[in-house]
Amino acid sequence: MAILRFKALETVDQRQPLTVENTGERRSDSFGKNVFNLDAMRANMPGEYFKKLQAAIKQGSPVERNVADAVASAMKTWAMAKGATHYTHWFQPLTGATAEKHDSFFDLNSDGRPIENFKGSALVQQEPDASSFPNGGIRNTFEARGYTAWDPTSPAFIIETGGAKTLCIPTIFVAYTGEALDYKAPLLKSLAVLEKAAVDVCHYFDKDVTRVNTTLGIEQEYFLVDKALYAARPDLVMTGRTLFGHAPAKGQQLDDHYFGSIPARVHAYMLEYEEEANKLGIPLRTRHNEVAPHQFECAPTFEDANLAVDHNQLLMDIMARVAEKHNFKVLLHEKPFAGVNGSGKHNNWAMSTDTGVNLLAPGRRPKENLQFLTFFITTIKAVHRYADLLRSSIASASNDHRLGANEAPPAIMSVFVGSMLDSVLDELERTAKLPLDKGDNIYLKLGIDKIPAILLDNTDRNRTSPFAFTGNKFELRAVGSSANCSSAMTTLNAIVADQLIDFKTQVDKLIADGRKKEVAIVDVLRDYVITSKNIRFEGNGYSDEWKEEAAKRGLSNVPTTPQALDAMVADSAAELFARHGIFSHVELHARHEILLEDYMKKIQIEGRVMGDLAINHIIPTAVAYQTKLITNVRGLRDLGLDDENTNVTLDTIKSISRHMAIIKKEVEGMTNARKAANKIDDMRERAIAYCDTVKTHFDTIRRSVDKLELMVDDEDWPLVKYRELLFQH
Repeated sequence: MAILRFKALETVDQRQPLTVENTGERRSDSFGKNVFNLDAMRANMPGEYFKKLQAAIKQGSPVERNVADAVASAMKTWAMAKGATHYTHWFQPLTGATAEKHDSFFDLNSDGRPIENFKGSALVQQEPDASSFPNGGIRNTFEARGYTAWDPTSPAFIIETGGAKTLCIPTIFVAYTGEALDYKAPLLKSLAVLEKAAVDVCHYFDKDVTRVNTTLGIEQEYFLVDKALYAARPDLVMTGRTLFGHAPAKGQQLDDHYFGSIPARVHAYMLEYEEEANKLGIPLRTRHNEVAPHQFECAPTFEDANLAVDHNQLLMDIMARVAEKHNFKVLLHEKPFAGVNGSGKHNNWAMSTDTGVNLLAPGRRPKENLQFLTFFITTIKAVHRYADLLRSSIASASNDHRLGANEAPPAIMSVFVGSMLDSVLDELERTAKLPLDKGDNIYLKLGIDKIPAILLDNTDRNRTSPFAFTGNKFELRAVGSSANCSSAMTTLNAIVADQLIDFKTQVDKLIADGRKKEVAIVDVLRDYVITSKNIRFEGNGYSDEWKEEAAKRGLSNVPTTPQALDAMVADSAAELFARHGIFSHVELHARHEILLEDYMKKIQIEGRVMGDLAINHIIPTAVAYQTKLITNVRGLRDLGLDDENTNVTLDTIKSISRHMAIIKKEVEGMTNARKAANKIDDMRERAIAYCDTVKTHFDTIRRSVDKLELMVDDEDWPLVKYRELLFQH
């Protein structure tokens, strides 16, 4: 294995940046060229059917069969003109990855003659095997049928792999019995619920609003390592993270990587995946070095939330494929390296009306500011009310390593609004007993007219906050880099929608009782400010003092996934999702089961890999090196040189023995704990056992292995070291 390590290092030394061909096209000219977008539809569809399709999309109504046939025909013509030979329904099952089954346009007609065929029925629906994807018991092994159904709001696109081009059609994925088996279907439902709730509230301020669009900008952090070094680390290959590895002398402590000059090989890689993303209509705007060595970030322009999630899933796939070409492996695990920053996926979320108003941006007039405060405060109230549910939406085995570390928000949900808005909310709270006479100017008297129109730079940012207001949007910073954002966004949309509905019910009741509309709105908002005050926190989320303070405020601190997921199936959550038709009881509990099983399996895999590496690679290496030392001591004694140097060597021999004994004992304990956990029938209890009894051995095993790394001769050590993974490129 040590030979593999040094061969990998030799390979890395010979790498050169690939030349990325400059086509001469401007990004704006090539943007979306492989997407069946509005321009492609208009060019390939009869005008009548094009208008009907756009109307159906805008109204959220089903697409008529004859329109679907026209769309299918146009898609086929467009895709084949670009060289596509196959099509697939592209969907997002609960594996966390995307899925596709390719079918050929080629067919035989009734006379047995070859033709190219693609009908509306094939566009609208396909039938993959539902029992082979995670389903939480909804589908038995013998009950295979499931359906993918076309999502017309997300445009089809062409992917090229290995020279073959395939038309990809974004779809939802449901069981034969109707339950959602994917991430997209619940997201679409939550967006529809939020839109209706937001439009109803907007009518207090502007009767012309008919649509509210949820927008999302997803920042994607990632690490790059050379493919040869990756292949020489079985733990990276099998788990996505390094289970062993002593910290290098230099890590990120000099802060010299953040926003630094991008290495040449990496820059070439970035150029190519950005170009591929650009052709697929993914509007990437930024790229830069992140804080940790060989960590980077890219981010797009804000888009419709459904499309933004599709694009992020597609982007992760593009990044992985292009990385192979550049002899890299892209690491999307939340914490691939201990001791340096992990990777997140900040979700920048806002709502905009079809009249061009960002509902989370203050306006120039008092009435606009009251509208802003309505959506701003209601969102905070929703997060306070459903904080544990929001925490559960970002829970995973990999994100557990990142949350609470010194580069990510803690597991405690809190909201940062900045000092200026914090003072505005405090002022609103203090006016609770302020008398309002009939002729009073409510905006002036409550200070609502004093909110500045531009908040972007009025307050510092708080990188320790899981949910921060950043001027004209909220940023959910707790989402992990490998996650499908749909889970967190579905939850956020649902809780805000629910709170907006409650808000309107309360305001309407006060108006019916004779209260002036503006006064009724302010009275409800004031109550929300007071009752949700505990969720607001402006300080250091990393500090122990905050943990103590959060406990006093009644805020939960659940650092591990199995326990965090309890909130997902709590009565309040089940009622919330059922009330809005987002998840049925069966769907919710199935997802809970899937997430618990996913957690358990990932810890199980990590434990097995750790045991294999420790027993079959580390200990034999340590024994071999220890034998060299023993031979050295015997030789010195034979020469009569039994002095202090011999004692130092003996101490090293004893230390090696001690760490090997610890490793062997802990691996046996971990294995026995795993066997015991596997006998537990209840999935929640089994996942907790993996968390509380199996995983607890990991740190002790790692500590001893990392100590041995410092003792054993560098030329004998089998695993690629951190200094090589993070700095060889």
